Amino acid sequence: MDDRQDGKELIEIIKSAVENTNEAFVTIDQNHKVLFFNRAAEKIFGYSREEVLGNDLDVIMAPSCSQDHHKAVDRYLKTGIPKRVGHESELIATRKDGKTFPVNISFSVSRVNGEFFFTGIVRDLTETKALQDRILRSERLAALGQFVAEITHEIKNPLIMIGGFARQLIKKHNDDKTQSKLNIIAEEVQRLEELLEELRAYYLPRTLQLEEMDILGLLQEVYDLVKEDCKRKRIETEYKRPGNPVLIKGDRDKLKQVFLNLTKNAIEAMEQRGKLVIKQTLSGDKVEITVKDNGCGIPEEHLEKIFSPFFTTKRHGTGLGLNISKRIIEDHENSAMSLDSEVGEGTSFTVTLPLFKAGTEGLNINHRKEDQ
Repeated sequence: MDDRQDGKELIEIIKSAVENTNEAFVTIDQNHKVLFFNRAAEKIFGYSREEVLGNDLDVIMAPSCSQDHHKAVDRYLKTGIPKRVGHESELIATRKDGKTFPVNISFSVSRVNGEFFFTGIVRDLTETKALQDRILRSERLAALGQFVAEITHEIKNPLIMIGGFARQLIKKHNDDKTQSKLNIIAEEVQRLEELLEELRAYYLPRTLQLEEMDILGLLQEVYDLVKEDCKRKRIETEYKRPGNPVLIKGDRDKLKQVFLNLTKNAIEAMEQRGKLVIKQTLSGDKVEITVKDNGCGIPEEHLEKIFSPFFTTKRHGTGLGLNISKRIIEDHENSAMSLDSEVGEGTSFTVTLPLFKAGTEGLNINHRKEDQ
C-alpha cells in the first residue's frame, strides 16, 4: 500500500470521526460559504445538510451574529491577527425554529493553497446550563432552608409556652369572655405552629425514605383518623379496603401526610353535611387513589394557581399544603397528582403511583357506605 493510499484512508478515518462526534463541526471558506456541516450540526441547529452546504453561513445565524462574524473574518483576512481563533466562547445561537440556546464555540483556521478556511466546533450547553441552574437553585434552597429551620426553632419554643399557658388558664377560668379570649390565643398559636411546620417542609431539602408498603393499609389508617371528624360534621363517607394488598415503593410518612391533607381539605370544603369518597383503582401497572368531596368546588380562575405556594382560598390557610403534597408525589418516580373540580359540584384529587408488586388481580371496589 503506497503513501497515497495511506493518506486517503487517514482522511476517511478523520472524516468519519468528525462526522460522528457529538459536537457540531461547521467549516466555511473565506467567502463565508459552508463547506462542511456534520450530523451533529444538523441535530443542534435543526437544518438539513442540503439547506446549508454551498450557502452563506448567514442561513443558520441571527442577523446580529452574522454581522459580527463577517467583521471578524474580514479583520482576520486583513490583519492575520486572531481575536477568537484558538479560544472558546460562550454565545447564544438560534435554531431553525427560532428558539435560542446557549453554545460553546471554539474556532480554528487553516490555510490550503493560499486560501483560508474557518471551522467552528459547537457544543450545545442547554443541558449543562439547566444542570448548573438546578445546582445553584438547590444550594440557595439549602441555605434558605437552614435559615428557616433556625428561625422556626427560635419562634416555635415560645409559641409552645404561650399555647401551654393559655390551655392551663382555660381550665382555671369559668368566665365566658376570658375563656373565649384564651381559646382564640390557643387556636392562633396552634395555627402558627402548623405554619412553621409547613414552612420547614417547604424549604428544607427533601429526601425520601423508600420502602415496600401496602398503599391500601395506609389509606385505611388515614380513613380511621378522619372518620370521627366526619361523623361530628355529619359527613357521609365511602371507603372499602379490598382484602388483598396493593404494594408500592414509597415514603410512608410523607404519603400519609399527603392523603391526610387531601382528606382534611375535602372535609373543610363541605363544612357541614356532604360526602367524602376515598377509592382506589388499578390501571395497568399503576394504582390510582382518588379523594373526592361534593363541596363548593374550586372556581376556574383559581385552578391554575391551586398548587402554587402561598396561594389559598381558606381564611386561615397557609397556601403550602397542596404545593408540598404535589411535590411529595412528584418526588416519587413516575408518580403524579391531578385535580378535577366544578363549582357547586365538588372536587376530586387523584394520586397515581406505580405498582411495586400487586397482591391482587384486578381491583374491584364495592364501596361500603357509612352514614354518619
